[in-house]
Amino acid sequence: MPEQCLTAPTEWDPSPFRAAVQTTLDEFLAVQTDRLRDLGPDATRLLDEARTSLSGGKRFRATFAWWGHRAVRPEVTDERALLRACSALELLQASALVHDDLMDASDTRRGRLAAHKSLEQEHLSRGWPGDSAQYGAAAAILLGDLLLAWSDELLRGCGLPLADVAPALEIFDLCRSEVIAGQFLDVSVQARGHADVDEAMTVLRYKSAKYSIERPLHVGAALAGATPEVIEALSAFGLPLGEAFQLRDDILGVYGDPAATGKPAGDDLVEGKRTVLVALALANASPADAATLDQALGSPLDTTQVDQLRGIITDSGARAEVEQMITALVSQALRGLDATGLDPHACGVLRWLAEAVTQRTV
Repeated sequence: MPEQCLTAPTEWDPSPFRAAVQTTLDEFLAVQTDRLRDLGPDATRLLDEARTSLSGGKRFRATFAWWGHRAVRPEVTDERALLRACSALELLQASALVHDDLMDASDTRRGRLAAHKSLEQEHLSRGWPGDSAQYGAAAAILLGDLLLAWSDELLRGCGLPLADVAPALEIFDLCRSEVIAGQFLDVSVQARGHADVDEAMTVLRYKSAKYSIERPLHVGAALAGATPEVIEALSAFGLPLGEAFQLRDDILGVYGDPAATGKPAGDDLVEGKRTVLVALALANASPADAATLDQALGSPLDTTQVDQLRGIITDSGARAEVEQMITALVSQALRGLDATGLDPHACGVLRWLAEAVTQRTV
C-alpha cells in the first residue's frame, strides 16, 4: 500500500444515492409485508410504523459503506446487491433511533412523532383499555428489535457471494454489540447524573461515532475484499471523523434550529444529555452557572430557560472548545485518509463527505 495518496475534495451529489437506498428499503419492506400478511391488521400497523421509521434521513451510514467499498474496489460489479448491503446499515440506524427515542422519552423524530408516541396515540385514539404509554413503549421495543433483526437479514441476503459477505458480517456483529453497549453506557451516565469529559467521549465513541462512520467504512471495504491492514488504515479516517460528526450533533442538540432539526429547541438539555459539550461547560463555568446548568438538565424547559442555558454553555467557552475539537478531529481524519493509498476518486469523495457531515446544520 503506498505511503500517501493526497486527495482533493471531489463533490458528489448524494440525492440519487439516497433515492436508491430508499427504493431498496421499500422493496425489502414489501417482501416483509407479504411474509407477515397472515398476521392481520396488527402486523400492518407495525409495518406501517417501520415504513415511517425508514423514511427520510441523510443515509450517512449507507453512504460511507458504499464509498468504503469503492475505495478498495472502484468498479461496482453488482450495484443492486451492494445497495442492499449498504442499506442494512440504515435498518440498524432506524432500530437505534426507535429505541433511543423511547429511552430518552423524546417525543419527536424528524419533525414527527417518535415511534413510541405514535403508537401510544393510536392506542388512545382507538379507545383501547389499559395504559396507552405502556402499549407505545412495548410496541416500540418490538419495532426496534424487528428492525435490528432485519438489518442482519438484508446484509446476509444482499445477493453478493457469501464468501464476500462473511467478513462484513463479522464487522457488523461487532458494530451492533458496540452500539448497544454504548447505549447502555449512555443510560448509565444519565442515571448517575454525572459525566466528565473522558466519560462523555467514551459514550460518544461507542454509542455513535464508531457505528456512524468507522464501521460502515469497514463493512463496505470488507465486502470489497479488503485486508485487515486496509481495514485498520480506514479506522485512522473513520474514527476521528465519527467523533467529529457526533460532536457536531451535540452542538445541534443544544443550538440547532427546530425547523431544521425536527427536534424541540435545546432538546438535549431537556433530555438531560451528559454530552462532551455539557461536560466541558460544567467544568469551565462559574460555580453558580455550573449549578444552574446541572440542576436544569433533564427537566422541562421553556424557550427562555433554554436560551439561559445556551448562554451559560457559550460563556463557559465550551461551544468554542467543541468547535476546535471538531476542526482538529477532521484534520486528523483527513491525514489518515491521505495515508491509506486507496482509490483517489473515492478518497476525494470521502474527503468531501468529511466536510459535509461535520459542517451540517441538521
